[in-house]
Amino acid sequence: MTNTNAIYETEEKQKTMLYEKEIVCPVCGNVFKVKAVKSSSYRIIKKDTDFLIHYSVINPYFYDVWLCNKCGYTAMKADFDHIKVSQKGLIEKLITPRFKSKNYGETYSLESSIERFKLALINYITMESISSKKAMVCLKIAWMYRLMEDSNNEKTYLQQALDSFNQAYMKEDFPIYGMDKYTLMYLLGELNRRLDKKSEALKWFSMVVTTPGANAKAKQLARDQKEVLREDELKAQAVASMEELKEENKKDNKFFKLFK
Repeated sequence: MTNTNAIYETEEKQKTMLYEKEIVCPVCGNVFKVKAVKSSSYRIIKKDTDFLIHYSVINPYFYDVWLCNKCGYTAMKADFDHIKVSQKGLIEKLITPRFKSKNYGETYSLESSIERFKLALINYITMESISSKKAMVCLKIAWMYRLMEDSNNEKTYLQQALDSFNQAYMKEDFPIYGMDKYTLMYLLGELNRRLDKKSEALKWFSMVVTTPGANAKAKQLARDQKEVLREDELKAQAVASMEELKEENKKDNKFFKLFK
């Protein structure tokens, strides 16, 4: 089977896993349809330590953004209906005049999902949304770049997610996107770890582990990642020792060459 045929068959299979639902835009009143993945079609492969879920055949994240093709209002589906009157005015003034409708096809690709998440981020920034909304969409953009194996862009958006989640932790009420305080504390630690901010990561993990009220799942996740940090440190020390040994051997070789 050629690669083209394989892609075609995958797309045809994905189409059978989708259905459409009718949505009313809370900004302009436009009635439009969005694509959604049937719950029976989800096939989880694995989960990453910052909560990214890997799926086979079809990825529900690709369909997580709803976009009004009339006014350009775009948001993650969990946020779509939660918009204030003042925010509607900002969309009408700053988004709609610049918006150009686009057909994303019958199934969404990794590239088109990144574009749609970025449109949602532009909307959140324009609407002056709370930090947690910007944080979550940045985290999902980072996840999409991870699936694309683009580590530079992944880290860029992980950093933006970290900055906004820090603000949300200090200023917003819990739960935040289903996370209680301690789960978000763990996530802050994990995002710091993935950005190689080891001391800051250890601080958050330790806070979760030592806080009596933290839930058992968050505590276990934090313990696991503390162990990962410890193993990484041991590996780094071993590498440093090997480099020192190589340098010493080079010096010894130079010394003995003097007597040849």
